[in-house]
Amino acid sequence: MFRFTTGDRAALYTAILHAFGEANERLETALGLDDVRARLRSVGWFGELDDEDLAAALGQLREWLLLDVIQNHAENYRTASEYERRNLQYSLTKRGEAAFAGVQHALTVLASTGALQTAVLDAISDRLDELGRLLSESSSTHRRVFTTLMELESHLDALRGNTKQFNGELQRLLRAEGADLTTFHEVKGATVTYLQEFLTNLDQRAHAISAGIERVDFHGVSLLRQRALLGAELPPTAGEDPAPAWLEHRRARWDGLRAWFRPEDGGPARAEQLHTVARRAIVTLLQVLDRITESRRRASSAVADFRELARWFAAAPSETDLHRLWSTAFGLSSARHAHLGHPDPELISAAATWEEAPAVEVSALLRSAGRTERFSRTGRVRDVTEIKAARGELAKLERAELQAAWSLLATDGPVRLSAFGELEHAVFQRLLDLLGRALSTAPDSTGVRQGTTSDGKVEILLTAPQDARGAVLYTPRGRFAGPDFVVDVRVAGVRQRREETG
Repeated sequence: MFRFTTGDRAALYTAILHAFGEANERLETALGLDDVRARLRSVGWFGELDDEDLAAALGQLREWLLLDVIQNHAENYRTASEYERRNLQYSLTKRGEAAFAGVQHALTVLASTGALQTAVLDAISDRLDELGRLLSESSSTHRRVFTTLMELESHLDALRGNTKQFNGELQRLLRAEGADLTTFHEVKGATVTYLQEFLTNLDQRAHAISAGIERVDFHGVSLLRQRALLGAELPPTAGEDPAPAWLEHRRARWDGLRAWFRPEDGGPARAEQLHTVARRAIVTLLQVLDRITESRRRASSAVADFRELARWFAAAPSETDLHRLWSTAFGLSSARHAHLGHPDPELISAAATWEEAPAVEVSALLRSAGRTERFSRTGRVRDVTEIKAARGELAKLERAELQAAWSLLATDGPVRLSAFGELEHAVFQRLLDLLGRALSTAPDSTGVRQGTTSDGKVEILLTAPQDARGAVLYTPRGRFAGPDFVVDVRVAGVRQRREETG
C-alpha cells in the first residue's frame, strides 16, 4: 500500500495522491489528465512533466490499486485528441484513500510533540456527566446521545494519542546527551514545571471521570450504545449490516475508557500509571538538573577530562607520543632536582662524569611541596613585657569602673526604680542587665523576683508596683520609660562599707 513512498519517483506519486486528496475535500471524486496537472501545481509540484510521464505515473498508481480509471461518457468530444485527454477519469480507490490518510497521519505525528492537557480530562468528565443526564431523561433525543458519545470518544483519542507522544518525547529527553547545557537546562526545567502543573488535582479529575462512568453504568451501557446507534443513522449498504461492527467498535472504545479510569478487574488504572510515570520523570529530571548545576560550579568535570584524554590517546600517531601524553597527564615529568648543584662545586673535577661525581643532597620538602629547604637564623623572640603591663592596667581600670557602677546602683533597701533619676550610659546598661535577669525568673510566694549576676556578687530583688506609676530614667543618649518597679540592689561588701563609714 505504501510502495509509492520509495523510489526515484516517490515525490511525484505522493504529490499525485495529495492532489486527489485535495479534490476529495472539494467533493471532486474524479480528475482527468489536465485536472491532475492543475492540481499538482496547487499542491506545490512544479517539476517538468509531460503527458507521457504523467500517464505513466497514473498507470503505476493504478497497478498498485491506489487509483481507479473510468471512461467519461457524459462529455461531448469535438476532436480525437480531446477524446484521448478527457475521456479517462481517475479517482482514488479505498486503498488509495487509506494510503494517503496514512501518510498524512505519519507527517502529523512527526510534526507533533504530544501534550498532557488537563482540559481534555475536564472535557471527558463533562461529556460523561451529559451522557448520564441524557440517559436519565426520557425526552432526550437519540441524535444528542450519539453526538455526545462521539465527542467523548474524540476526547479519549486525543488523551491517548497526546499522552503516548508526550511520554515518548519525555523518555527521549531523559536519555538526551551531548546537547547544549544552557538549552538543556532550560528545557528540562520547563518540563518539570509542566509536569508539576499537570499533576495538580490529577487525582480529583480522575475520580470525577470514574464517578461519571459509574453513573452511565447505572443506566446501562448497552442502552447507551443502542440509542447512539439510532442517532448515528447509518446508511444502508448492499453487503452486511454495518450495525454490529459499529456497536463492537463502540464497545471497544468504552473498554478503553474503563482501562484508563475505572478497570473492571480492579487493577491499577492507566491514569494512575501516568501519575507514577510523571512523578518518576520529575525526580529524574531534578537529579539531572542537579548534576548539571554541580558540574557548572566546578572549574572542570573529571569525567569530561578523562573522556577528552581518552580521545587524545586514541588519536596519538605513535607509541612515543603515547608515552609523552601519559607522562604529561599523570605527572611523570622530569625530575625536579635536576637544577640542584653541589654545595662546593670546586671539589668536583671538571673531567668527572655524572656517574663519578658525588651525589647531591635532595630535600624531602622538594618532593612534597615543590620547594627546597632554606636554613637561616632563628627569629628573635619578641619582648611582650610592655604589652602585659598595658593589658594589666586596662584590666584594673575595667574592674574599677565595674565596681564603681555597682556602687552607684547599690541601694540601702527597697527603692523605686524612678529614684535612680539620671545615670551614665554604662551604669544604665548594668541596671538593664539586672532588671532583665530578675524579670526572666518566676516570682516567689510573696511576688518577689530575684536575679543574680554570673559571678554571684550582685543580687537584685524586684517587686511589681501596686500602682500605675511610671518611671523615667535619663542617660546622655536618651530617656527610658517603664513601670516603676520596687528594686533592692545588693552588692557584696558595698552596704557594709557604707554602714562603717556612716
